[in-house]
Amino acid sequence: MRRPRILIIGAGLAGTATAIRILQFARTPLEVVMLERRSEYRYAGVAYHRDGNPWDHVFNIQAGRMSAFREDVDDFVHWANHEADRRGWPPPWVDYTFAEHGPAPRRIYHDYLTARMEQGRREAHPGVDLVEAEGEAVDLGIHLEDVEATIRHAAGTEAEYTSKLTADHVVLATGMELKWPAFAAEVMAHEAFIRHPYSTDGVRRLFAVPREASVVIVGTVLSAYDSAALLLRLGHTGPIHLVSRSGTTPRAYPEEHQHGVVRLPVPVRLLEPYRSRAEFLERVRAEWESACATVRDEHPEIDRRIIAERAAKAWEPHLPAIIDRIPTGELRGLLNDFSTQIASLRVGAVRYTTSIVEQAFSSDHGTIEVVTGKVGRVEPAGAGRLAVTVATATAERVIQADLVVCNFGREADYTQVGSPLWQKLLARELVTPHHRTGRGIEVDDRGTPLDPGGEPIVPLSTIGVMREGDEIVRNGRAGAFAFNLAAIKNHSIVVAAHLIERLELHCDAEARRAAAELGRALAAGESTGPAFAEAVSLEVRRLAARRRAERERLGNRLEAQLRSISGSAPAGGPGDLLRAAVIEAAVQRLTDISVTPRQLRGQLRIAADEHTEVT
Repeated sequence: MRRPRILIIGAGLAGTATAIRILQFARTPLEVVMLERRSEYRYAGVAYHRDGNPWDHVFNIQAGRMSAFREDVDDFVHWANHEADRRGWPPPWVDYTFAEHGPAPRRIYHDYLTARMEQGRREAHPGVDLVEAEGEAVDLGIHLEDVEATIRHAAGTEAEYTSKLTADHVVLATGMELKWPAFAAEVMAHEAFIRHPYSTDGVRRLFAVPREASVVIVGTVLSAYDSAALLLRLGHTGPIHLVSRSGTTPRAYPEEHQHGVVRLPVPVRLLEPYRSRAEFLERVRAEWESACATVRDEHPEIDRRIIAERAAKAWEPHLPAIIDRIPTGELRGLLNDFSTQIASLRVGAVRYTTSIVEQAFSSDHGTIEVVTGKVGRVEPAGAGRLAVTVATATAERVIQADLVVCNFGREADYTQVGSPLWQKLLARELVTPHHRTGRGIEVDDRGTPLDPGGEPIVPLSTIGVMREGDEIVRNGRAGAFAFNLAAIKNHSIVVAAHLIERLELHCDAEARRAAAELGRALAAGESTGPAFAEAVSLEVRRLAARRRAERERLGNRLEAQLRSISGSAPAGGPGDLLRAAVIEAAVQRLTDISVTPRQLRGQLRIAADEHTEVT
């Protein structure tokens, strides 16, 4: 009998995280094919590949928050200090002791994910294999029994050809789609214009720009700071202009910053009917000031620099109900106008990046200026230079630049993306643009795409940025938190568990509903509640275990526990329904965003020593 095959389109962060979880969760033979069109992006993506990230490009957040495993919060720091091969690392990193609160170079995340993928392959159940494939998926055909992918190889060369690959399930992990910068249409091929600052060519040109050159960076937040900080570390002395509509700049995390969750009262005024933008924003301002005051007064131990972060996180559970009261057109407008500011409330940057930029803002080292306004056009200005026209609040300003770095960002509207695959998925109504937000596509709670009628396209799953709109309206995770590493960690758990239910337990939508009802009944039962809770705890720990022997040991205990609950139900009968109910409950616990990862680890009864498996 042919073993099932899962095709993951995209081998960057989202695809890699999902593949690791599938290798970890699968208990029967399975083939996982990871398709990537650019070999340098495998196990890294745009954000972390080595050639696009010099050693001074560090994570925006602290090293202690970069574990690929939500339930093993210190895994990345442990790897960096005790497992990483540091041959070839430059000072200061070659001798650096990484800490939870400190910085770490982005480029080493490629090595970390590669190491954890190798561990996943090595510790997978017999018959569960990973296959690496190169090429670009340009079309998907959904059939009764499988999905047929059309894959383009050697694109743009004389040797270009296509092939077909069938799979039982396809995971779309295609990453961010770039937004077309219409204002720079005339200069896209100009040597003084960098469209992709995280590309090999983009980094080369940043290194090559003369120190006294005038530089314009389109953007004022995290990616713009990366480019500015790199130039400053290279000794740049010329003017640098950071340009954006909002003028928002990232705040620095305190040196000893730890992620935390506080509880705040429901912002009840925001649950009133929506009347107008001005009136709504006034209510937001009043409730926000009250929320920040509550954090400040009731939690004096919290650093004032992160009060906004704590308040924004505390509001997330209430945002879906608030958003539900905002008309669709108004919601889209608010997101378009305030998305950067919203993101800045929830995420900052480490001082390694911000300090050198902030110093350049000062009067003594004033080489950097923030220009608040909309970039109207970028055009040739002669002598190899570019002219950047910015519409500010008071006038139109033209900045002469020797180099323009475009951090214009991603395309959230999937009707506008240039990807052949997404264009065909939309044309065939296999995916639907997100109605309420216009960001990403419609999905259900497991990341399954929905057609225009709201029906799930069962053999497809999504993970990452295309779920932004759903994350906003379902979980209140606005800004970058709708698709960042934290969201991807949870997506990967949910999607991998869903695939195991579908391919191993053969659960369809009806069986899933029945399993959920069974789980609720067992959890509420006076006689069955404790036994079901113990089964869920065992399954949580089994899903979290990265060594096969430990998973097998916990699996044997789980099977015994299930038999004690259900008796000797035949395979395919109530036994599989019970297993599905336990998986559902375990996934809910693993993806609980109401607590921090460190709190979660304690609640799940996982060993205090993150690198000692449960005994």
